Amino acid sequence: MACVTYVVSVDTCLPDGSAELDALQREGVLFLLRKGIDAIDAIEGPDGVEVEIFDSILAAHPGGALLKLFVEAPDLETAEDAVREATGEILEQSELLSEWQISKCEVELHPDIAQQSLDAADGPDVPPADPAARAAQHAEARAKAVTAGKLTDEEVEAMRAKVRAMAPRLTAFGLDSFGWDEDDEACDVDREHAELAAGALVYAVDLLVDQLFHDVKTLTEARKSVAECDGLLWYLDDLPEQFAAQYTVLFARRFLVTAVSLTGRLTHDEFAQLGCVAEEFLLTFLLREAEVVLDTHGLLNEGITTAWETFADDVLEEAEHELWYEMATDDADESADATTPEVGALNVERWFTPFDERCFIHPYAANEAV
Repeated sequence: MACVTYVVSVDTCLPDGSAELDALQREGVLFLLRKGIDAIDAIEGPDGVEVEIFDSILAAHPGGALLKLFVEAPDLETAEDAVREATGEILEQSELLSEWQISKCEVELHPDIAQQSLDAADGPDVPPADPAARAAQHAEARAKAVTAGKLTDEEVEAMRAKVRAMAPRLTAFGLDSFGWDEDDEACDVDREHAELAAGALVYAVDLLVDQLFHDVKTLTEARKSVAECDGLLWYLDDLPEQFAAQYTVLFARRFLVTAVSLTGRLTHDEFAQLGCVAEEFLLTFLLREAEVVLDTHGLLNEGITTAWETFADDVLEEAEHELWYEMATDDADESADATTPEVGALNVERWFTPFDERCFIHPYAANEAV
C-alpha cells in the first residue's frame, strides 16, 4: 500500500482550572513529550496498518503544548487516528501529563502540495477560481460529505461559530475595517462575513507562527539559504525568488520574530500601522492562511473575500508609503546582484527598517545599521 507524507498538528492543553505553565515547567513538558515520541518506533493504525513517525516539532506555551508529527501513512484519516492514539498514550503514561487533554488533531497540507493536486486534476471537478462559485460547490460537497461521514453540517456550523467567536480578539480593528457598517444595510459586507473574516485572521495566527518555526528549523538543520535548501518550507520560498540567497537562518529568525510582533499588535487596542516591508509580506501570508481555513471548512464566499480586501486596503493605506511588497516582487532590476547590500531599497536588510518614527520593530529584528 502506497504511503503519503502528512504533517499532523496536535494541540494539547492543561486540565480545566490549572495554573499556567511557567518557563521551567514548559521545558519539563517538552522533555516528557520528546521522551515519549522517541520511544515510539511506529504507530499501529486501523487494521494493523503501520504509520511511521520520521520527524517532529514540539513547542510549549503557558496553556499547553503543540506537537507537529511528520508521518508516513496510506491516507489522511489513518494518519490523524494513529497520531491521536499515540499522543493519548504518551499523555496517559506520564503521571504529570495524564490529565491533559487533546483539543485538536488534524492534518495540515502544505499549500504547494495541495495546489499540485488541484493542478493535476482534470475535468469538471477542478475547483473554480471565483469565490462565489467555489462556495456554491462547497454547498453541494457538504451534502455529499454527510453521507460519506467526512464533513457534516454540524461540523461546518461549529467551525462557523468558533471562528466568529474569535473576531473580538482582533481588538486593534473593529468590524468597520472589514467593510461592515451597521447604519448601512446596503453595504457590501454583512456582520457575519465581517466576523468570519476577522475571526479567521485570529485563527490563522497559530498556523502562521507555527509554520514559520518549522521554516527556521528546516534552514537551521540544512545550514543553507533558501536558494540552496531542498527541505520543505511553508513561507520562505514564497518570498521573491531573486533574493533567495539572502534568506538565511538569521533572516528566518528575524522574520519569525517580526511575525510574533505583528500578530501580537493585531490583538492589542493600539495599532498605528504596518512597520516595515517584512510585515507587509507577513500580512499577505496571514490573509492566505485565513482563506485556507475558511475554504477548507466550506465557509469561504465573495462577501468574506471583499471583507479581507477592505481590511488589507485600510491597513496598507495607514502605512502611508509606496507599497514595498509590490516593489520587492518586481523584477525591474534583474541585472543587479540580489545577494549584495548594494542592490539598494530592495535588499532584504531594508525589509526590517521602520517606515517612519511611528513604527515599532522588535529589537531582535530591527535593522539598526540603516
